[in-house]
Amino acid sequence: MAEEPTQAEGLESGLAEQMAVRREHLESLARTGQDPFGSRFDRNATAASIQADFGHLPPDGEGGLVRVAGRISSRRGHGKATFMDLVDLSGRIQLYLKIDEVGEDSYRRLDLVDLGDLLTVTGTVFRTRRGELSVRVREWAVAAKALRPPPEKWHGLRDVEVRYRQRYADLLSNAEVRQTFVLRSRILSAIRQYLDHQGFMEVETPTMSALAGGAAARPFITHHNALDMKLYLRIATELYLKRCIVGGLEKVYEIGRIFRNEGISTRHNPEFTMLELYEAWSDYHGMMEITEGILDHVCTHVLGTHQVEVEGQTIDLKPPFARRTMDELLRQHAGVGLNELRQGDRARELARELGIPLADKAHSLAHLIDKIFEATCEEHLVQPTFVLDYPIELSPLAKRQAEDPSLTYRFELFVRGSELANAFSELNDPFDQRERFEQQQALKDVDEEAHPLDEDFLTALEYGMPPTGGLGIGIDRLIMLLTGKTTIRDVLLFPLMRPRVEGPGATGPGQI
Repeated sequence: MAEEPTQAEGLESGLAEQMAVRREHLESLARTGQDPFGSRFDRNATAASIQADFGHLPPDGEGGLVRVAGRISSRRGHGKATFMDLVDLSGRIQLYLKIDEVGEDSYRRLDLVDLGDLLTVTGTVFRTRRGELSVRVREWAVAAKALRPPPEKWHGLRDVEVRYRQRYADLLSNAEVRQTFVLRSRILSAIRQYLDHQGFMEVETPTMSALAGGAAARPFITHHNALDMKLYLRIATELYLKRCIVGGLEKVYEIGRIFRNEGISTRHNPEFTMLELYEAWSDYHGMMEITEGILDHVCTHVLGTHQVEVEGQTIDLKPPFARRTMDELLRQHAGVGLNELRQGDRARELARELGIPLADKAHSLAHLIDKIFEATCEEHLVQPTFVLDYPIELSPLAKRQAEDPSLTYRFELFVRGSELANAFSELNDPFDQRERFEQQQALKDVDEEAHPLDEDFLTALEYGMPPTGGLGIGIDRLIMLLTGKTTIRDVLLFPLMRPRVEGPGATGPGQI
């Protein structure tokens, strides 16, 4: 007895049948002299502009001639008349095709149109008796034949892995997803607009270099064949941007891709987008003002509100934000201050009490303080909060405080328990910087993310860098916050994915 096909096999069989029918329709179109993959079409309207320009029409009212293009998402036939919905990036508009207006041959060709096909349309705008603003089609053509049916028949692609792996299918079937990435683009434009207005200039720095510096992170390593040398993908843009400050470019920023060879989580992707900026003659107080200014500008000019909703929480992004020191937060939530954590093995003992995993090898004090703060304090930082005055152990590139050299002029901005921004009064003393680099080198055996010693950067500092404020903002986390998303993959067009296995031992395209 033959085995019953599995559900997956049934779906594959159904897909193959649909694709075969669509291929037949394509061939039939070609036999009628129609190019099933079209050519240039000069649109003069979109679905949204039609709604805006002709929204005043009364029932049975007529408007002007429009040329629109988009994807067919639904279809309804009524004898010698057919209604279809055409979708473009701006929205949806109804099409009305009547046999005596488009002609018999053209109307018969509608049988060769499938859901998902891209059409070009010329017609007049009118409002139906039921009140639906529509386009009365005079001419139409297939601009690109869809050989695969649209995902979930336009009810929205639900399989999360397929959504990330085949983002094109996700975008064409989920309007909310399209809107997220439209919003992302507008947010980035608004950030640039704000910084440009503040007198900053945008620059570009190397993506590959002989040293991976500017942050504590494990880099990706590559090899340059012609030079026969090992190179690192950048883990930060900091040290090159500071070189710009030394060279007299007093206000610079870069919005660029950063690469860190670390784990994947709802808040981490191995490549991500970072804004870094540096301003000569400023400090970390100035960076707080710029951080608040950026968020205020984006909320005002893109979102139209300072209130964002994330998982039922209302986050108020209206400046000014709360300011708390790391020491007072540790005292409040961990019961110990920074000085006590520096005594003997107190940090390690507390880490064990908190259940923080500790490997057999030694852990640096910086690592222990960071993990203790993460475990005890971060969850309480829901509304925007600047955490100030980080210990020197955690901040090898920040300026020491004059009143307490064990602390630095540094802050991190936390929202919903997650770091959103990081800023320093930048260290510009080449002697102090060299000493800290050397201290980092001494930690390499216990901390693989210890900062390397960058002799060229030290040379730059010896030419003299003015007192400077520096700021980094994680763009992806910012977009997550502003769009109410809870995983970074929802705001990356193409998040990294493990290759899909297609049969025994084979790997197919795609990323996890």
